[in-house]
Amino acid sequence: MLQSKLFTKTSKNVPTDEQAVNAQLLIRAGYIDKQMSGVYNYLPLGWKVFKKIEQIIREQMDAIGAQEMEMTSLQPKELWETTNRWITPEEIMYKFEEKSGQAVGLAWTHEEAVTRIATRFISSYRDLPKYVYQLQTKFRNEPRAKSGIIRTREFVMKDLYSFHASETDLDKYYELVKQSYIKIFKLCGLEVLVVEASGGAFTKKYSHEFQVLTEAGEDTIIYCQYCKYAQNKEVAKGKTGDKCNFCNTGILQQGKSVEVGNIFKLGTKFSESLGLFYTNEAGKKNPVIMASYGIGPGRIMGTVVEVSHDDKGIIWPKTIAPFLVNLLVLSKDKKIQKKAFELYNFLLKNNVAVLFDDRLESAGTKFKDSDLLGIPYRIVISDKSGSKIEFKTRESPKTELITKQQLLNKISVR
Repeated sequence: MLQSKLFTKTSKNVPTDEQAVNAQLLIRAGYIDKQMSGVYNYLPLGWKVFKKIEQIIREQMDAIGAQEMEMTSLQPKELWETTNRWITPEEIMYKFEEKSGQAVGLAWTHEEAVTRIATRFISSYRDLPKYVYQLQTKFRNEPRAKSGIIRTREFVMKDLYSFHASETDLDKYYELVKQSYIKIFKLCGLEVLVVEASGGAFTKKYSHEFQVLTEAGEDTIIYCQYCKYAQNKEVAKGKTGDKCNFCNTGILQQGKSVEVGNIFKLGTKFSESLGLFYTNEAGKKNPVIMASYGIGPGRIMGTVVEVSHDDKGIIWPKTIAPFLVNLLVLSKDKKIQKKAFELYNFLLKNNVAVLFDDRLESAGTKFKDSDLLGIPYRIVISDKSGSKIEFKTRESPKTELITKQQLLNKISVR
């Protein structure tokens, strides 16, 4: 991609209406645009990052046997009344009345919808277990939409739903998803703690959250640095300074964190309300046992920025960066520019995603923009680089002169 053709431009100005670092940097770098409070547009660079996160999620969901689908955002009042959640989440759900007089809501989650669909296809123990997921837009009237793209009112969520004949089978898959989530976050450049938490509006049982420690976090967790056992402060049985009862070795600490994913054992709450039953081998009807599992790609993106930036800009992990290489040419000499274009084409032929800063800007402007954009590798062609290429990683100030082949060896993605 030639930077001169890029739809967006960087900005020096920090948005005055944004408190969160992720929003400030992503807006300045041209990754996102603010539509209104809690609502953001993903611009071409931001959409590249978003789609890479989505692809990591999709690959891991497919790997554990889940099948992708998509459900509607528009939901009838009658469906939500079956589980008494038309009134309960009053502060969350957007509702309106159609011209026909029918009351409709915008889905903030899809347990009711997926359970109703499942009644068409699950009736016997032979039909179980089943796992389906979607990457779909949710709407939530968030009263705390002040954390950039970490907490928004319109967002895409990956929600997975599993259906089981027994608690044992559910527990087995629940653990499989838990490990899959840890892998997803690691691939996106995040280290998470698996945290016990309340089930909220979903279930009375404990749920598990995947939390990333950062001062930008809205949650407070109690955790053991030694064994990584953690609980959300609202359900924690210990406090800072206590010995961890789980390992009986580490000392409990308290920290602020961002929730990047969660998983819930729903039990039979939704299946009983919506008539999702199966017949077992003895011919007896039983309610299907369910669980749900959520991840927000946008929330991952915002959290990565919060934990991976410096005073110059964003530092993207290689796996989700919009481009792997940022090529800068720092000369008006036609021979030097020709060399830069030859290198650009060489990288493209070798399937390297590269953003080529071919603009007629000063070296200072190009370096500042490169740091702000946060692309993992920066290479420079200039009067000083001679027959070689000036190379550096985004997180390091150290530069070195290397050859084309050395460059290819250094920038493998995984």
